[in-house]
Amino acid sequence: MRNYYLLPAAAIFCCQVSLAQLTQKPPLHGTHWMAVTGKPLAAEAGAQIFQKGGNAVDATCAMLGAVCTMWDVLSWGGETQAIIYNPKTGKVISINALGYAPTGATPAYFSSKGFNFPPEYGPLAAVTPGTPGGLCYMLAEYGTMSLKEVLAPAMEMARGYAIEAQTANSFEAQKRRLKEWPYSKQVFLTHPGEKREAPEAGEIFVQKDLLETLTKMVDAEQDALKHKKSRKEAIYAAYDRFYKGDIAKEFVRGCQEQGGLITLEDLAMWKPVEEEPLHVNYKGIEVYKLQQWTQGPSLLQSLNILENFDLKGMGYNSTRYIHTLYQAMSLSFADRDFYYGDPAFAKGQPMKGLLSKEYAKQRAGLIGGDRNDPAIAPGDPYPFEGRTNPFVELLKQRKALGQGQGGGGGVGPSTSGAMNGTAMTGDDGLGKRDEQALAFDRSNGNPGMDEALYHDRQWRGTTTIEAADKEGWVVSVTPSGGWNPACIAGHTGVGMSQRMQSFVLDSIIDPFNVVEPHKRPRVTLTPSLAMKDGKPFLCFGVQGGDTQDQNLLQFFLNVVEFGMTVQEATEAANINTDQLWLSLGGEKLEDRRPRPGRVLLGNTTPPWVRKDLTRMGYTTSYGDRTSGPINAIWFDWKHGSLWGGSSNNGEDYGIGW
Repeated sequence: MRNYYLLPAAAIFCCQVSLAQLTQKPPLHGTHWMAVTGKPLAAEAGAQIFQKGGNAVDATCAMLGAVCTMWDVLSWGGETQAIIYNPKTGKVISINALGYAPTGATPAYFSSKGFNFPPEYGPLAAVTPGTPGGLCYMLAEYGTMSLKEVLAPAMEMARGYAIEAQTANSFEAQKRRLKEWPYSKQVFLTHPGEKREAPEAGEIFVQKDLLETLTKMVDAEQDALKHKKSRKEAIYAAYDRFYKGDIAKEFVRGCQEQGGLITLEDLAMWKPVEEEPLHVNYKGIEVYKLQQWTQGPSLLQSLNILENFDLKGMGYNSTRYIHTLYQAMSLSFADRDFYYGDPAFAKGQPMKGLLSKEYAKQRAGLIGGDRNDPAIAPGDPYPFEGRTNPFVELLKQRKALGQGQGGGGGVGPSTSGAMNGTAMTGDDGLGKRDEQALAFDRSNGNPGMDEALYHDRQWRGTTTIEAADKEGWVVSVTPSGGWNPACIAGHTGVGMSQRMQSFVLDSIIDPFNVVEPHKRPRVTLTPSLAMKDGKPFLCFGVQGGDTQDQNLLQFFLNVVEFGMTVQEATEAANINTDQLWLSLGGEKLEDRRPRPGRVLLGNTTPPWVRKDLTRMGYTTSYGDRTSGPINAIWFDWKHGSLWGGSSNNGEDYGIGW
């Protein structure tokens, strides 16, 4: 896929100005289908399925298999979460294929090992794998093709594909940690003992164990078909072989050999769940997000708060707009940090109150006109659903704990791919992206190292998949987990998830998200779908940890309030708030504590806006490309066509026809 580099993008502070000649990538156009994801090869996998007559769900499954096989930036042992519009029923549904905590995963267990949070890496960071089950469920229930057909691109890649520089270099940069795990070392470090032990860019990267695992799943499906089972039953036969058969046994053996907790019973009992998504109406547009086991409802809360302001009148990225946006996001994240968690375990969560327009109006009233509020804390949504808050005393204790350390230096990415993917950490603890951030810190007289690591944790990446077809199927997926450096479970070729780290061990931080066996952690992963006049309007997603719903909120507002095209909106400069508890990385409270007033801005922010924000109590930092790797599809019902967009971060892009 060619990249188009025209004029350098400039910040536009008037919503009437078109950015059409300034986008660094061209928009995608199609009438039959659209496939957008994290790697060109993976988008091609989706295109192949579309060309063979598959629908958007089939194509999504093919792209999911491809990105997992490419470790972009996830693997087959991670988690999958999806929002799907079904044109046959006219309904939006969601798929929860997030793994849960294994047997033995308790606060006491992790505390006994000296952790304040579950670990970032290794077998103890693993929840049960969800992606294989999520893929099989989506395909069986809503696809049209066989598992053999949709996994064909991934299996061909497992036999050997020309690895790209970004992934190959991440293996090399992480080799010290990868050597701790014998099966990971065998897969990723193909030249042991040499100066460069990882594959070179363009080298044919072969994954024999993963190919065997995928072959076993397909064989189970094909054997079931030979025995006159239906397409759906055959796909679930493959599912059973992964979670209950010989694949499961090898996965558990390899996990436990390396110190992990996952048992055969854990795998057998886990299942993907189909759910009703949450949604709010923003000026006639219904916006859908996953339930509160993700951070998705925080975007819905932000929209409800911002509906009380004249955003268009403020002007895109004006001082007033940035201040209002920052406060609204910080308010909604404060609620996320305390009230969100797995609804299957955490009964009584006040989601009705949190998403009510009345509560949002109360929260909007807290937004001052001229200063950042460093003491933003969780609100009390319970009265807005006729209940009394059971956590009044806990909230007082939490306030004593402190919302953040305030002030401090900021750091922003300063290069084109800075916010794409996970950190590439070498033997000195710094990777290319961190070195760029560290250099930026030093140039501003800041300590650097801590800030670079903080922002790696905040931006930690995965990938996204957006697909749509002419029949009306629409799919938005944000899969993740098992990213490099991944601990591979035995001879399965499957990297284990690291999502355990998103739990907390102390209810003072979030009483609904304390680790417990068979409970799902509250994750940052957050696919999105918007409907207008009963028809799909936008599907959109982004990688980047705690920044996901920040960037997606601004993308949505760019389209709806400021009239940008889908490509313009993906590239337009965003802001990010640090005034939240981090969901990933760091095993101490100080690693994750909110940092009030710190804001990331685009490099093109005018001097007067910078000065105003400093006066208002913000600590500013700057980046070249701050939108995050957003992928999106806009539905042009006037002309009967699809518009695809993919931001100018990293290697994400797509194909349309």
